[in-house]
Amino acid sequence: MNIIEVNGVSKHFGRVTALENVSLSISRGEVFGIIGPDGAGKTTLYRILCTLLIPETGRATVEGFDTVSQMKKIRRRLGYMPGRFSLYQDLTVEENLKFFATLFGTSVEAGYDSIKAIYRQIERFRNRKAGALSGGMKQKLALCCALVHSPSVLLLDEPTTGVDPVSRKEFWEMLASLRERGITIVASTPYLDEVRQCDRVAFLEQGRIRGTGTPENILSEFKDIFNPPPLSLCKTGMPTSADDNIAASSASHAGEDAPVIEVSHLVKTFGNFRAVDDISFSVRQGEIFGFLGANGAGKTTAMHMLTGLNQPTSGSGRVAGFDIRTEYEQIKRHIGYMSQRFSLYEDLTVSENIRLFAGIYGMKSEEITVKSRELLRRLKFEDHKDDLVKSLPLGWKQKLAFSVAIFHEPGVVFLDEPTGGVDPATRRQFWELIYDAARRGITVFVTTHYMDEAEYCNRISIMVDGKISAIGTPAELKQRFQQPDMDSVFTYLARRAKRSSD
Repeated sequence: MNIIEVNGVSKHFGRVTALENVSLSISRGEVFGIIGPDGAGKTTLYRILCTLLIPETGRATVEGFDTVSQMKKIRRRLGYMPGRFSLYQDLTVEENLKFFATLFGTSVEAGYDSIKAIYRQIERFRNRKAGALSGGMKQKLALCCALVHSPSVLLLDEPTTGVDPVSRKEFWEMLASLRERGITIVASTPYLDEVRQCDRVAFLEQGRIRGTGTPENILSEFKDIFNPPPLSLCKTGMPTSADDNIAASSASHAGEDAPVIEVSHLVKTFGNFRAVDDISFSVRQGEIFGFLGANGAGKTTAMHMLTGLNQPTSGSGRVAGFDIRTEYEQIKRHIGYMSQRFSLYEDLTVSENIRLFAGIYGMKSEEITVKSRELLRRLKFEDHKDDLVKSLPLGWKQKLAFSVAIFHEPGVVFLDEPTGGVDPATRRQFWELIYDAARRGITVFVTTHYMDEAEYCNRISIMVDGKISAIGTPAELKQRFQQPDMDSVFTYLARRAKRSSD
């Protein structure tokens, strides 16, 4: 019996087609994936199934109940975990859980059996505010909130985006246990290893279903999107493999002067907690340096010190020739920075964003005009220069944000998980931009939770418990720890952590 039926559903927002004649069916007890690029319509489909949106045409049912005329019956049977964690950051773990239980007319005590296997992992933090938890802990709490009323269907809209590989594995282990209890799970994800854990998947693109089938069949049929070819010399001007790239970069920069980034015995404490615990490393000009670590390992705190946003407790460091303790304002003017949440102004146009950030970096008007024209042409944005940024697809925003971050030709650009939630083909295009910047001598300091991206870096450091546990080229690390790929290296090191990831 099909537990979810969608027949001919369409939805528009003004002139934008979110869904167009979408039909699919999901069996009871199935783990069903909904995959596709940003803007494909996945979230709109979830919101229709959750009774939060009404379709313009067609009909959708959950457990045989209509999403329009019988929405109350559906809401009692359905759990929903949206892409951005549906938690109240200023409420504690326990307060969040009680709030969601109350919404569904139940109590934590009544629903405890439904969540105890997961909740026991975070119960010791029940008095901590949700905003103070790591990504992995928030993920577990949000899942508990979605399950507290014992639903038969669980909808998960990219629940693991921005979460480290080990926490992602643990999350899908939890989903496997939920499936054993008979819960139907519908999940969207940009991670191919997670796609392969589904029984079936539907590929949604530009509001239309392009294919439904087993993960391997869909990934094979649409391999240009989900399995793009590796970065090659003809496309990027860089060597054809990560290891060749490392060798070429080492040769071309062998005679460089002092490192662009140099850190010695850097420490940052918060009370008695050592978030960054005595780290030392250096990065040379034009290097692509991967800065990896599980959620809570300390990498974001370290990056904040390097970018002048926070002061170290002890130790020293220099970035682009400036002291991180005394010259942090100069550092800010000589670096580029792209955060997880793209640093663009959504209500300004593409051109207005470019001019604004160029002005902040002190560029002259004539130079801004010339370089803006060049940038728009290179990105193929000429016809979209007057579009509001909020109207752009995620991949376009990503390319624009990176281009704005290096518009003033900084010595170093810091990228904090820049490709989170983006499909593989778009991520590949983004890395072409990174390689192009490195060829021009810009040092790229990047954090990522995609281990295939780690393979593209010249060198990598991996933080565990506030310390750097390993540093070297991808090939060196795989050989040192006798692991087949960087995902295995990361998992091996991260699971040796002693302190909690929150």
